[in-house]
Amino acid sequence: MFSTLQKTIRPVRAARRLHNTAVEVQKHPAPEDTVTASFGKFISEIKPQHLSPVVLHRSKRMVLDSIGVGLIGSRTDVFELALQFCQHMYAPDHISSVYGRRGIRLSPTLAAFVNGVATHSMDFDDTWHPATHPSGAVLPALFALSDMMPANSKPSGLDFLLAFNVGIEIQGRLMRFSNEARSIPKRFHPPTVVGPMGSAAACSCLLSLDPSQCSHALAIAASLAGAPMANAATQSKPLHIGNASRLGLEAALLSSRGLEASPLVLDAVAGVAGFSAFYEDYVPQPLESPDDGGHVFLLEEQDMAFKHFPAHLGMHWVADAAAAVHELLVGHGLGQVSPHQVQDILLRVPQSKNINRPFPESEHEARHSFQFNACSALLDGEVTVQSFSPPAMSRPELHFLLSRVRMEHPEDNPANFNRIYGEVQVTLVGGDILKGRCDTFYGHWRNPLTIESLRKKFRSNAEVVLPSEKVERLVEVVEELDRLDDCGALLSQLQ
Repeated sequence: MFSTLQKTIRPVRAARRLHNTAVEVQKHPAPEDTVTASFGKFISEIKPQHLSPVVLHRSKRMVLDSIGVGLIGSRTDVFELALQFCQHMYAPDHISSVYGRRGIRLSPTLAAFVNGVATHSMDFDDTWHPATHPSGAVLPALFALSDMMPANSKPSGLDFLLAFNVGIEIQGRLMRFSNEARSIPKRFHPPTVVGPMGSAAACSCLLSLDPSQCSHALAIAASLAGAPMANAATQSKPLHIGNASRLGLEAALLSSRGLEASPLVLDAVAGVAGFSAFYEDYVPQPLESPDDGGHVFLLEEQDMAFKHFPAHLGMHWVADAAAAVHELLVGHGLGQVSPHQVQDILLRVPQSKNINRPFPESEHEARHSFQFNACSALLDGEVTVQSFSPPAMSRPELHFLLSRVRMEHPEDNPANFNRIYGEVQVTLVGGDILKGRCDTFYGHWRNPLTIESLRKKFRSNAEVVLPSEKVERLVEVVEELDRLDDCGALLSQLQ
């Protein structure tokens, strides 16, 4: 009797499981109505005429700045390690150019990787809100892909800029679907999450993939995304941008060959662990079709932040506040800053363990240290590229100031790049108290660099690698990029 009962129950349980599964499947939207499909459709159907003059202007500034930080980054130790690894471990295909290395060419994916590493090797690249580094994940991939195309069919400058803007837009949209993403990250480094997606979108656009292929490229890229914040302030952090650029390019190329992936990767659907795995409060919305006339690029609404020294973006508030105190110290009858006149240094900054480093031991830790950047600015009146050199970092007077630092984390100072402020209070041995505060540093999207300042930064970076005539030619080419029939004129200037 027991065996008979078992035989009766099992089919009923199986039927119930089948019924429950069927109900779950019915909850899923039709393929053409998914968020993922809307992103693929947008990438495939967007046209140059959808780019406003404001978006073109701002994106050309991003391209110029990103090339400059990539060029100076090609002189760092971490870039050299990455380049040697690629040269020694893989047979070069001699297709795509490498920043600042005339005569060296790699396969497209490896060129995207090392140029992405160069871009982030000094943490000098642009930053957006919610926090990510958008250009470095996209531009190296587009350069490598353009190099890969035959000489007689290079994309026009306008098509190149369209693909670049698509890569930036996709990153921005994905970040804005999460409130968690609006704070300085605690778990995943954002360029490793949205960066591969932006790179895949940009490359899919440049390859003119159809909507389904674009969706699959995003889904493939999602399988290649994500890195923990544990490697912040190490030599491995620049690899995050290199991998984002390379893996997004690979995802687009794989999709172009017919590889498929989840059609629901960007949707928030019960039982589907897609992009929501990175952000638990992820609530996506479909992208409007560009032909409906309702889509406005995020870059039109919010400009980009460009750094005036190479460090984590949070450092710019505290450095500018400390520089203001430096001026007060010099004018306080000291003539110059004497560390032994300083009794106490109080920093009022957001709570963030990844950028709380009292005594940094490497340039990478120094670029992520509130204390180091504040004391460098107190001592010198500014923070520069040279501030992170071994001689500057080992100065006894700097270490004396570091020993005087303590921090407070006011409740009204959140770890959010749109609301953060930096405050520095210095108490002198005689009891006098000097204060400096920065609410919006020069270069923030609310206080953008002028074109003169941006070009000055670019020239300073690029001339470390290239002759001045080539540097000036790059300035000209980027400025006229949307009017060039062939982006080859830009590619030829990068070495």
